[in-house]
Amino acid sequence: MKKPRSPLFVTTLIAGSFFMENLDGTIIATALPQMAKSFHVGAVNLNIGMTAYLITLAVFIPISGWVADRFGARTVFASAIGIFTFASLLCAGAHTLTQFTLMRILQGIGGAMMVPVGRLIVLRSTPKEQLTQAIAYITWPGLTALVVGPPIGGFITTYFSWHWIFLLNLPIGLLALVLTLLWIENDMSGENHPFDWITFLFAGLASTGLVFALEKLGGGGVRWQTPAITLTASLISGAIALTLAHRKPATSLIDLESMKLKSYSLNVYGASLFRISVGVLPFLLPLMFQEAFGLTAFASGLYLLALFGGDLSMKSIVIPVLRRWGFRRLLIVNGVLTAASIALCATLGPDTPRTLIAAILFVHGACRSLEFTCMTTLAYTEISPERMSRANGFLSAVMQLSMGMGVAVGAVTLRIVAHANGHRASAPQLRDFHIAFLVIGLLALAPVFDALGLARNAGAATSGHQPHPEPEVNPA
Repeated sequence: MKKPRSPLFVTTLIAGSFFMENLDGTIIATALPQMAKSFHVGAVNLNIGMTAYLITLAVFIPISGWVADRFGARTVFASAIGIFTFASLLCAGAHTLTQFTLMRILQGIGGAMMVPVGRLIVLRSTPKEQLTQAIAYITWPGLTALVVGPPIGGFITTYFSWHWIFLLNLPIGLLALVLTLLWIENDMSGENHPFDWITFLFAGLASTGLVFALEKLGGGGVRWQTPAITLTASLISGAIALTLAHRKPATSLIDLESMKLKSYSLNVYGASLFRISVGVLPFLLPLMFQEAFGLTAFASGLYLLALFGGDLSMKSIVIPVLRRWGFRRLLIVNGVLTAASIALCATLGPDTPRTLIAAILFVHGACRSLEFTCMTTLAYTEISPERMSRANGFLSAVMQLSMGMGVAVGAVTLRIVAHANGHRASAPQLRDFHIAFLVIGLLALAPVFDALGLARNAGAATSGHQPHPEPEVNPA
């Protein structure tokens, strides 16, 4: 039997896979104009290349836990890395937008099996009092990838070719594959539980249809009837999935039992709108810097490094801050600050001092990092070990779906604003971007209102926060 490797080694590998998966979700953001020229389409139309990858993650993530239970964590993890790496090679060789989108879907299938299995291993082996540190450790690389992806992609696109964005995954993927075979044990749960294929089918159709409709609305080129019909079919499919879940709540893919917990349901409702709003920025910011500011792909990507600095600043203080203020107060106050930092992007222009742009993005990076860690950690504070697999699988799918919708929502918002201002969405103006940022800032307030319903001591066993007791009211 393979000797167990140090938990630090395994957790580092999982965090690295999280980084690689999220990096490929955003690294093409600054390369969109150049890729559009190669495929002979508009730059906004290329958002499907980002969204197809992210939505495939959301559709196939729910199956990852069941597959790992049946075939073992190492087998699934290694296979996922192999698929992901091979699909990267095919992406680099794509000649049309259709070919590229199909290869991104294949990449997403591989990515869907990587992180959830790793996160589940960490969640099962981590005591509640150490959950915040563990979640921050595996989440931070993923957030980092969201902001370093655009500058890396911009550098490669400006000085080399966008094809190298995907070719660089080959050595990284091969190294990760070797380390997986050396470090990860092929653990199986021993359970032969059935998988909820029917709900998986209808939920997957609902997710795909929703994002497809948004993509068509955002990309243009089709009549409104097509996305309207698709959106209607998606809602019907989602309603069927929910009905099936209510009939068999004990085995359903949709974890209705965990949804009864406010700490968990907040991550499904309010947090989803927050993730959508945050997912818009890696798409809209580089596009605004290039289309409205006239910057190169590399220069526009460099601005986003300020987001990385903000993310990094929160890594060491999130635990003491949570201990001091608790989940509820942080989600409310910090949520308002995050939304305000998004709205401040509506004040940026070509003449705005670079230091001010960097400062706004730095503050946003710090606030969003803290909000992400608080929401994700809170979700698992009341989940029992025996329910962790289902809760993690369902929430992981919701997380990826909302992040995948971010790009589509950004494109739709930009197109609607451009149309309202009386010009083509294929050539957005600075004012269009400003209005879009204000709309997205309002969406980011969703977890603030959701957190108002939390108990004052929510997640106290994990955060270590001891709220002051409510003052007693003497009867008259």
